Amino acid sequence: MDTLKIEVELPRDMLVALNITASEASQVAKELVVLELFREGEISGGKAAEILGLTKFQFMSLLATRDISYLDLDGRSLQDDVQTAMDAGRPAVK
Repeated sequence: MDTLKIEVELPRDMLVALNITASEASQVAKELVVLELFREGEISGGKAAEILGLTKFQFMSLLATRDISYLDLDGRSLQDDVQTAMDAGRPAVK
């Protein structure tokens, strides 16, 4: 993966508010950006896990700690997806 290093200046009191050290700030910022991109649907869970160096299970656990849903389906979308999967398993009618 081709990477780019970005430097961000933050007020020192933000570290206190986040309860992190200066050495942890870079990783936390990366995590927050990746989580937001995932939440907005810009990247997949697999890609987000890869960027953060986590397994998919670890990424799903991280989402749970942040109260972010892995699946963003409303009831109707879930019903449609289940119906599509069921239809895919049926033989075609001639």
